[in-house]
Amino acid sequence: MKLNITLLLGASAMALLSFGATASAQDCPRGALDDRYCDTDGDLIADIPTDEGDLVDPDTLVFAYTPVEDPAVYATAWSDFIDHLSEVTGKEVVFFPVQSNAAQIEAMRSGRLHVAGFNTGSNPLAVNCAGFRPFALMAATDGSFGYEMEIITYPGSGIEKVEDIKGGQLAFTSPTSNSGFKAPSAILKAEYDLVAERDFEPVFSGKHDNSILGVANKDYPAASIANSVLHRMTEREVVTEDQIVSIYTSQTFPTTGYGTAHNLTPELQEQIRDAFINFQWEGTSLEEEFSKSNEGQFLPMNYKEFWAVIRQIDAANGVSYACE
Repeated sequence: MKLNITLLLGASAMALLSFGATASAQDCPRGALDDRYCDTDGDLIADIPTDEGDLVDPDTLVFAYTPVEDPAVYATAWSDFIDHLSEVTGKEVVFFPVQSNAAQIEAMRSGRLHVAGFNTGSNPLAVNCAGFRPFALMAATDGSFGYEMEIITYPGSGIEKVEDIKGGQLAFTSPTSNSGFKAPSAILKAEYDLVAERDFEPVFSGKHDNSILGVANKDYPAASIANSVLHRMTEREVVTEDQIVSIYTSQTFPTTGYGTAHNLTPELQEQIRDAFINFQWEGTSLEEEFSKSNEGQFLPMNYKEFWAVIRQIDAANGVSYACE
């Protein structure tokens, strides 16, 4: 079944979110933020509430990592960090195995998620619709960071260059994913005049690992994926290098952004930030998993600067950050 890409771009970015109760609109600067948030300092993220009655200090912190692969893999990978976060904050911390980007955003907007890593493409939605305040991303020990979107196929598929996708099928991950949908949509149109539904059949796998396995097993002729996920899957021998052929590699994009819900107390937000920035990776479950994609520290960052290219891609795709 073919999907209406125009509707997906608008509806997924605008209204994967519908949560019932909505805070009263405040008279304050907010830019693209939802009416329940303010941005008086112009950093493009929600301010921490000034009314103490709007602040929360939960006994248990709920943490979720972006659903790029099987959540069970990451419950183990994050276990040592979760213990560290609990020690720093003095609170119980539980891992929430979200199944989709939309569910993760909904959980934070509704107050059920306190600390999270949102993937590259869903970061702007989380910031504007859920009050997410990102402050760090993963980086290599030398300070370098980022990943590339790759369009991959399998040997013998008949696809040797991007233009060969025309008339065939291309697997995306989900409409909120940068490398799994938004970036390739913009790049294919701008650089190759290839438009989904007009020039090729789009299908959605749900997650990057599904797309990679789909290509490796010849279920999909081609797919757009984040190569950081591909590198980790190759290191774990889930797929082998000879099963995959890359025909396009993009510029470097920022990786998953880590942060908090906007309405945690300032003291708690600072403790959580310190737990990330000062975490010692050596010998931990986090190092064991993420060293496979050459990551070894949390690097402080700001959303306004680091996510500028992602907002530009969204603008090129006609994405709105409005929430319903």
